[in-house]
Amino acid sequence: MDFESLRTTVLDFLRDHQAWAPVITGIIAFCESLAVLSLLVPATVILIGIGALIGSGAIPFLPVMIGAAIGAILGDWVSYEIGRYYKDGAKKLWPLSRYPEMVQKGETFCQRWGAWAIFVGRFIGPARAVVPLVAGVALLPRFWFQLANLSSAFVWAFVWLAPGAGLIDWLRRA
Repeated sequence: MDFESLRTTVLDFLRDHQAWAPVITGIIAFCESLAVLSLLVPATVILIGIGALIGSGAIPFLPVMIGAAIGAILGDWVSYEIGRYYKDGAKKLWPLSRYPEMVQKGETFCQRWGAWAIFVGRFIGPARAVVPLVAGVALLPRFWFQLANLSSAFVWAFVWLAPGAGLIDWLRRA
């Protein structure tokens, strides 16, 4: 199944089964935030499509945004814990072993910015999947990691869902 088929299938399912929207959106956000899965799931396009469904009135904004935030929190948390568990050995695992320069940039970013790297990294495409893992490898304290993880996830969910929701609503009123 290609990315376009996956996107269409998910959005059609959500249109027909609105009650599942927060759960499905959470799963998509989890996949987008987990170190390896983020490379395989076209979450950004799907999240914008979900925003459009919100804007059309097909699904409610707040529960879907909360679902997306929870999924993103869990994905980053799992990535962080994998990094803490494997430490430098995580760099030898696929796909990190194939992109040592990306890992080095993530380490430098985490060392320089600490917990702010988690917050900012969530909004930078390739960094989103690597920064939490690298923060775990660097043994960033859990408290600071989780503080940045929780706060950035809600902002991130709003940023990805609100434009589609607002644009459709604005076009409807125009």
